[in-house]
Amino acid sequence: MGKAPAIIGVCSVILVAMVVAVAVGVNRRNGGKEGGSVEEPATSSKAVKSLCQPIDYKKECEESLKDTNSTDPKELIRAGFKAAIHEIQRVVNNSGTVQQAAKDPMTRQAVDNCKELMGYAIDDLHNSFDELGAFDVSRLDEYIENLKIWMGGAMTYQQTCLDGFINVSTDAGEKMKRLLNTSQKLTINGLAMVSDISKIVGNLNIQGLGKGDKAGAKRKLMAKEGFPVWVSFRQRMLLLQNPSEIKPNVIVAKDGSGKYITINEALKEVPKKSPAPFVIYIKTGVYSEQVIVDKHMHNVMFVGDGPTKTVITGNLNFADGTITFRTATVGVAGPKFMAKDIGFENSAGAIKHQAVAVRVQGDQSIFYNCQFDGYQDTLYAHSHRQYYRDCTISGTIDFIFGNSASVYQNCKLIVRKPLDNQQCIITAQGREDNREASGFVLQNCTITGDPDYLPVKARSKTHLGRPWRLCSRTIIMQSQMDDIVTPEGWMPWNGDFALDTLFYAEYNNRGPGAEQTRRVKWKGIQQINEAQAQEFTAGVFLRGEEWIQNAGVPYTAGMIPGL
Repeated sequence: MGKAPAIIGVCSVILVAMVVAVAVGVNRRNGGKEGGSVEEPATSSKAVKSLCQPIDYKKECEESLKDTNSTDPKELIRAGFKAAIHEIQRVVNNSGTVQQAAKDPMTRQAVDNCKELMGYAIDDLHNSFDELGAFDVSRLDEYIENLKIWMGGAMTYQQTCLDGFINVSTDAGEKMKRLLNTSQKLTINGLAMVSDISKIVGNLNIQGLGKGDKAGAKRKLMAKEGFPVWVSFRQRMLLLQNPSEIKPNVIVAKDGSGKYITINEALKEVPKKSPAPFVIYIKTGVYSEQVIVDKHMHNVMFVGDGPTKTVITGNLNFADGTITFRTATVGVAGPKFMAKDIGFENSAGAIKHQAVAVRVQGDQSIFYNCQFDGYQDTLYAHSHRQYYRDCTISGTIDFIFGNSASVYQNCKLIVRKPLDNQQCIITAQGREDNREASGFVLQNCTITGDPDYLPVKARSKTHLGRPWRLCSRTIIMQSQMDDIVTPEGWMPWNGDFALDTLFYAEYNNRGPGAEQTRRVKWKGIQQINEAQAQEFTAGVFLRGEEWIQNAGVPYTAGMIPGL
C-alpha cells in the first residue's frame, strides 16, 4: 500500500513535465514573457533535475523548468496548459510564416492547418490533465497506456503540421520547423517519462497493476449492466439491427424521405460532447459532400444501407492544390465514432496523387462493414486507437497510412491499377519514436488485386509497406496474400532510411504471396513467435475488451482459431 501514493506522485510530476514542456518551450523560443500572459508554471529545482536526468533532451528539459518554484502538481498543470494555449496560438498567429501566407495559397493552407493541429495537440495534453483528476491507482496500466496514446497524438499533430509545407513555394516550412523544434523535443521527453514509469511499474509487480491483465483482458470499464461505460444498450442494439428497424436521431435521404438530404445538415444537430450516441441513418444514395465530424462531436454513429448503397464521395486532391490532410472526403476528429454499412470514396483518380477518402483521428473509432475506395492515400489512419472489422480498402500507393494504433480484422485489401510508372504499396505507417504505442496490425485480412490491376502486376509490383517515419511499425498475421505481393515483401522509403529502426513482422500468413524466403533482410525485419504475435492482437494492442467487445460488432480479442 505504501508504494501507491509514491506512484501517484511520480505520475503527477510526469504530467507537469509534459504540459509545462510545451508551454515553456514556446516561451523560450519567443524571448520569455509577454505582457498579459499567464504566470509560468513552477516546481522545485531538485525535482526538475531528477525528472530530467534519464530522458532524451536533458538540457531542454532543465532549462525550460529551471525557474519554477511551486510544488503543487495540479496548479502547475493548469498554469502550463493555459500558457501552452496562449503561446502556441501566439506563435502561429504572429510569426513571419503567417505573414507570408497571404502571398501563397498553399502556405496559407498549411498555416491554417497548423492552427487546427496545435489545437488537437493541446486537447491531447488536456486529456492527460483530466485523467489525473480522475486518477485510480488500480487502473494505472490503463492510465499509462492512455498517456502514451495521447502523447503520441501530440507528437503526430506537430509532425503533420510540418507535412503541410512539403512542396510549398516559400521557406515557410523551415521557419515553422524551427519554431516547433523545442516543443517537439520536449514532447518526446514527456513520452520518455511515461515509458520509464511504465517500466518501473512493471518491475514493481504490484497486484492489480501493470501488464498482468494483458491490457484489459480481465479488467474492463463496465457499467452496472456489464457493458462498456461509453456503449449504451440502445447503441449496441442499433448496430445489431437491420437499417430498416432502427430508430435513429436523424434520417438523411437523397430522395427527400428523411429529415435532411445532406449529412452535413444532420451533423448540425449533434450535441457538443454528448455522452450518449447520436445516430444518423443515411439511406441509399450517393452523397457528394465533404463531411467533418469535428472534435466536439462525441459518440456519433453513421449507419447506412450497405457499403455499395450508401456512399459518401468527394474528389479533393493534392495535385489540384489541397494539402493531403484536408483532401479527406470524410474527416473524423470526434472520439468514439462508429460507422456501419457505409461506403467512403475519393474519386480524384491516380493521376491526382494524394487524395484521402477518410481521415480518422477520433480515439476509439470503430468501422464495421465499410468500404474505403481511392488510389493514393485512401485511408488516413492518422492517430489514436482505431478498429476496422469486415471492411474493404482499395488503393494504389500508401493506401493505409498514418500513425494510429489500429487493427484491421477480417478486412479485404484490394490493389488497384496505378499509373504506368508507379509501384503499389499497401501501408505507410508513421511511428516516429519506438516508445509510441502506435502501429498497424492486419489480422486475417485478404490481400488481392482488382481485375484491372492483375494484367500489370508484373510491371507495377505490390509491396506490403514502406517506412514513412523512423520507427514505422506494421504487423501482418494470419492473413491471405495472393501472388500479387512481390517476393521481397517490403519497399524502402528512400535509400536506407529507417531500415534499421522500423518494426515489420509477418506471422502465420498463407497464400502464394506469403512465402518469406526471398523477403528483404533489413535489420528492422522481425521474426516473431506466437507469444509475441499475441501482443499485437486487438485485446492487447488496443485494450479492445474495454471498448470494442460489447460495441455490437464482431470482435476477436486474440489469435483467430483455426488459422
